[in-house]
Amino acid sequence: MPEAVIVSALRTPVGTARKGTLRDTDAYTLADCIVRASADRLAELGVEPSGIDDIMLAEGLYGGGVIARHAALTAGLTTVPGLAHNRHCAASLAAVQSAAASIRSGMDEVVIAGGVNSASTSPRLRFGDEPWVPPTHPDRPDAPNLDMSITVGWNAAVAAGISREDMDAWALRSHRNAIRAIDEGRFKDEIVPVETPHGLFDVDEHPRRDTSPEKLAGLKPLHPEIDGFSITAGNAAGGNDAAAALAVVSDRLGLPALATVRAWASVGVDPADTGLAPVKAIPKALARAGLSTGDVDLYEINEAFASMCVAVVRRLDLDPDTVNVNGSGCSLGHPVAATGGRMLVTLVHELRRRGGGIGVAAMCAGGGMGSAVVVEVRSES
Repeated sequence: MPEAVIVSALRTPVGTARKGTLRDTDAYTLADCIVRASADRLAELGVEPSGIDDIMLAEGLYGGGVIARHAALTAGLTTVPGLAHNRHCAASLAAVQSAAASIRSGMDEVVIAGGVNSASTSPRLRFGDEPWVPPTHPDRPDAPNLDMSITVGWNAAVAAGISREDMDAWALRSHRNAIRAIDEGRFKDEIVPVETPHGLFDVDEHPRRDTSPEKLAGLKPLHPEIDGFSITAGNAAGGNDAAAALAVVSDRLGLPALATVRAWASVGVDPADTGLAPVKAIPKALARAGLSTGDVDLYEINEAFASMCVAVVRRLDLDPDTVNVNGSGCSLGHPVAATGGRMLVTLVHELRRRGGGIGVAAMCAGGGMGSAVVVEVRSES
């Protein structure tokens, strides 16, 4: 059976939705940018456009236009089909999983997989005269399907005993890690600049340099009517725009690999427990790779809310110093359909910067789901 290896891992910078540099750049443009860059990287490795078997891109709330095929055509990849993926927040992780599965089965040899999200320009759906958002699950008081601050953030905080101070401290850490990564140039090799109506965009803009414990503590809770509620805009992920793509190929092609996709797993949980879903997904994926949490060098666990990330770290007894070392949702942001791909891109490059190791990218997903991917970067020594 061939191994599925990653030979290119790229992303755009992450923009702040509706007021950031990507506010007038739609998902199709972002997809074209990242697919074109991935195809160019493959061409440098000797893979012609005709050698690309498929493009699998996650997309959220776009109504089924298959952005991946649109990007194939705009990038000149006329012979390459496209697939639209959706597993809510974990959609681009699912796209990479599908690519790896197709390669390991021998059906495909070269697939570009990832996701694209433009919260700034996504169409607003309507049902008759009323705004409409597709529900993630049947609505319940303890798990309202249109309020993730409760379903994911608050429920996880209550279940794991996470305090406001815990959440704010994790969010502050996230911003500081992201700013340090930017200043040290850690994202240089993974970012593809985007030409926008507002100029060239090449640096993540969501992390806040001026945040502080005092500023975070001063923010009002999102639901003051709920006793003790402590989810705020400061300890939650942002709304964001970005795209990410990984070129996943068969190791039989003999191309220089950045990483190997070792295993993956997705799980379902009660919607009220959505924030804790990675607690099940991570061990399941690791077991499939013959590994345990003690074998992992780095984790990317999406900070949909700081509370759920802290809860996962505590429930699995993870070393916090191995988690989100370059920031995550609270700082870099959460461009929903692209976040899983962004996490994998950053994880692969950070493992390579450190000389290799085992990495896990994991996240919860709307509707009571969770997903995880295990990668290995082999030492170059």
